[in-house]
Amino acid sequence: MMRYLVLTDLIVDQFVYVVHKRIKLSVEKAIFIFIKNTLPPIGNALMSAIYEENKDQDGFLYMTYNGENTFGSH
Repeated sequence: MMRYLVLTDLIVDQFVYVVHKRIKLSVEKAIFIFIKNTLPPIGNALMSAIYEENKDQDGFLYMTYNGENTFGSH
């Protein structure tokens, strides 16, 4: 399990980029994050808003991620 301390003004797209780099996925792979088995809003959605709407009783926001090949690569 990985843990991230996220700035309140970070948008979801920026967070996905950070995770993609930290787990060292190749550029041919896209990463998708899920919160409660649902894709969060993308674009300008702030991570702080996602946190407030979805945080667990213990105060943490739990997410899963999945990588997928893009551009027809194998």
